[in-house]
Amino acid sequence: MVRITEELVRKRSEHNEREIGTLEEIALHQEDIEKIEHLQHWCRDLRILLLQSNLISKIENLNKLKKLEYINLALNNIERVENLEGCESLKKLDLTLNFIGDLTSVKCLRNNIHLEFLCLLGNPCTDFKRYREYVVAALPQLQILDSQEILRSERIKAQQVFEDVEKQILDEIDKHNGKRENQKKSSTKEECENDIEIDKEEEDKFWSEKTENTPEARIEIANRIRKSKELKNKAEEKRQKRVIKLFNKDGAPLNVNEAKIDFRFSEDDESNSYVLELHTYKHLDTSFIDIDVQPFYIKVLIKGKVFQLTFDEEVKMAEATAQRSQSSGHLVITMPKMKGEVKPLKPQPNPLEFLKESSKNNSLSARREYLEIGSSQKDTSLDYTKICRKENDAVTRPLKKNVIQDKIPSADFVDNPEVPPLM
Repeated sequence: MVRITEELVRKRSEHNEREIGTLEEIALHQEDIEKIEHLQHWCRDLRILLLQSNLISKIENLNKLKKLEYINLALNNIERVENLEGCESLKKLDLTLNFIGDLTSVKCLRNNIHLEFLCLLGNPCTDFKRYREYVVAALPQLQILDSQEILRSERIKAQQVFEDVEKQILDEIDKHNGKRENQKKSSTKEECENDIEIDKEEEDKFWSEKTENTPEARIEIANRIRKSKELKNKAEEKRQKRVIKLFNKDGAPLNVNEAKIDFRFSEDDESNSYVLELHTYKHLDTSFIDIDVQPFYIKVLIKGKVFQLTFDEEVKMAEATAQRSQSSGHLVITMPKMKGEVKPLKPQPNPLEFLKESSKNNSLSARREYLEIGSSQKDTSLDYTKICRKENDAVTRPLKKNVIQDKIPSADFVDNPEVPPLM
């Protein structure tokens, strides 16, 4: 049996910073709750209460909720409308898909003068003849019944025939009560023991059979679903997780990468140290990373998962440093060796000489060369006649010059002195 606890109420009141004293709306649907309790003492200011899809069989413990305006009790096991007289501000009541057969119980809502909406769809009472006329006449303050607006003419007609309709409704209720007694006698509750697993064939048979829509059948279905979930959770708990070995039988550390994270391990000859670069995620908070440097191995916990790496030589634990990149999020751990070889530093170029050479090259490249007219014949660096000549070209061709010759006049030519000469 699932009960309404303070922990459950606080869990469902995250929108109110988990404060239940000033809570105005709460949703407790699909929790398999079987009884309404504690809410009228813990949440006095409730205006909206959602309790659909549970196993509630009785409306109770709501009289002190004076500000309650909307109650949703759809898909439960309620058989009577009762104990709502104290909800003075109630405007909307949803009882869809319950088992209400005593239609006369709706008379208890007459004192709820602000009630405007009532939904009884999916209940056995909706199959009664002249059901709508009875409810419309019994609740004069009602404006909408089963999502259909009540017209003024409809209300007047229902009030005129209320006495005759009430007699028919009472007969229908007697028939329903007899049918309900037979259902209670024929219903069988199959309870599964905690230590015995549910038979698969029996389960398949149960889910394939057709059963009547009764509160007992709905409770049995909920119990079987809950039992199957419990058995599934137990089976998962029994599965032993793979035990990660960090040391062998002799106590020597092993290489482990449970986090399956990329890394790069190298030796820095200049500083005589080991350098480990872990490619941790950029947005991973540093508080989820724990580093433990030992003389012959290093262990890093990344969100509870182990990364362990062994060394060939002993390192200085106290002088180890860890840095993390702000751009990539990678973690770089530097661990100096205890007994390392002293190696000479690599020769580095003098920065002054490098600057002198670079300035000299820049000055040579910036010098402009001019074409000198009348230079010596030996200097052929700027000879335009050798632009297209190749070095391996053995054929040398002399430079040809076009000579303009004077045109010889014909024998019949007579010079006219009046014509000016061509310039």
